[in-house]
Amino acid sequence: MKKHITSIISQNFGKFANKEFPKWFQDIVNKSYVSLMGLDMSEFYAPTHYKTLNALFTRHLKKPRSFSLEAEDFISPCDSLISECGKVKDDYALQIKGMRYKVNELLGEHIDDNEKKKVENGEFINFYLSPKDYHRYHIPINLKVLKAVHIPGKLYPVNFPSLKKRLNLFIENERVVLECESVKSGKKFFMVLVGALNVGVMKVSFVPELQTNADTLSPTVYELENVYLDKGDDFGCFEMGSTIVIITEEDMLELEIQAGQNVKFGQTIAKERL
Repeated sequence: MKKHITSIISQNFGKFANKEFPKWFQDIVNKSYVSLMGLDMSEFYAPTHYKTLNALFTRHLKKPRSFSLEAEDFISPCDSLISECGKVKDDYALQIKGMRYKVNELLGEHIDDNEKKKVENGEFINFYLSPKDYHRYHIPINLKVLKAVHIPGKLYPVNFPSLKKRLNLFIENERVVLECESVKSGKKFFMVLVGALNVGVMKVSFVPELQTNADTLSPTVYELENVYLDKGDDFGCFEMGSTIVIITEEDMLELEIQAGQNVKFGQTIAKERL
């Protein structure tokens, strides 16, 4: 199985984005990107602060954002648009209105079947991070990570035109599946980081050896022990925009959001049923 053309394009774009040009030229590149994409830099350093385009993509907040510390408050893991949300029915969830996919296939064969069955009638939330968004992702609730699975695949765009025309887009694309357990309720949920065109790399801080858009063409499973993370913890980033899908066990969350809504990291988007 050869690498798909979308992976090759993304690798080459990544080389450009990681190249440190002379400062005068890098400043032009960064300022042009900010202007073209309409980035709001009010919570970040000026574009000229960043030594590469990728450093701008993966920028950190200058000051931490505040968020609810109440145990039941489930916060948004990222700045994004809620492209779709709802309940898993008969193993189906929506990538966009009118386009279904099988959750079992998204999570993959390396997640135990009994655990996958628990998400029937659970909630799914799709977070679309556009190229102008803050690209880092954070922990939505105090949790334990049990397993990480890297599933190689294609890197099709995950914007709205692509979501509307390409069936099983999330399943075809490269992704990282995180099997998580709420510390408070003990209920399971999954966070799926979905790759996209020009998103050659997805970083996961607690699995530093995980390499996306690399030469690996078969899934890699990381069994984890004692990986406890607190709500709000930064655990990685997309190098450009992409999508995060959260899928929960039945009766875990009561959503306070709807499709088409813009959300910010730290915003309460659901209540956990304790």
